[in-house]
Amino acid sequence: MTDSVLYELDGGLAVITINRPDAMNALDTATKVALRDIVTAVAGDQAVRAVLLTGAGDRAFCVGQDLKEHLGLLESAEKTGEGALRTVAEHYNPLVRALAGMRKPTVAAVGGVAAGAGASLAFACDFRIVADSAGFNTSFAGVALTADSGASWTLPRLVGHARATELLMLPRTVRAPEALELGLATRVVPAAELATTARAFAQQLAAGPTVAYGAIKESLAYGASHSLDELLDKEDKLQTLAGDSADHRIAVAAFVAKEKPVYLGR
Repeated sequence: MTDSVLYELDGGLAVITINRPDAMNALDTATKVALRDIVTAVAGDQAVRAVLLTGAGDRAFCVGQDLKEHLGLLESAEKTGEGALRTVAEHYNPLVRALAGMRKPTVAAVGGVAAGAGASLAFACDFRIVADSAGFNTSFAGVALTADSGASWTLPRLVGHARATELLMLPRTVRAPEALELGLATRVVPAAELATTARAFAQQLAAGPTVAYGAIKESLAYGASHSLDELLDKEDKLQTLAGDSADHRIAVAAFVAKEKPVYLGR
């Protein structure tokens, strides 16, 4: 067990905090294992209706791989002849699959720097609430690596292929105002208001129609790589799923009664 990842369930909102502020929330092996396991569990937990991912302290959301630990792994791998980057398959890939693929909305509260795999984790979330003092840096090429943790998939969908190529090959810090302009940030807020704003934003999603949100996520992901005809068939199936939900019946009844719906998340 490790205290480098904290977990809180507040009603239907799961709050996950990377808790290594002295290391700018860098991801060592213990943290990656804990984060992977918590996010995977949350993805399958029906009591969770939205997820808020953040980092402890105000210096960093997460700066990605712990390079001090990584250097030791590189030296060990050189002696044994084994690959040093097994962490992509063992930790990052299952983590991002669970984070991006879960059928509930995810929000990253980005304070300070989000770099490397840390930036990738933020990109994998549905929404990014960003402090005005924060910034994103892909950083992979800066240490002679290619993108991982899904950045090759998420980043072009956020900013377009050409800009993603630039940001990955020529990494630099994209400050909050530019991040908002490019589409990396959903909303930029004063740093002092980040925690409360991001939690309120995520709580609003946690109180929403969870089945419909999950269908929207699936529809958008499917449409990115399929034809219009295929997407129309998928939308038909997903609309049937949403239309059969208790929340749809609640919403229609509330609309007719001119009341605010109270969703059950099913």
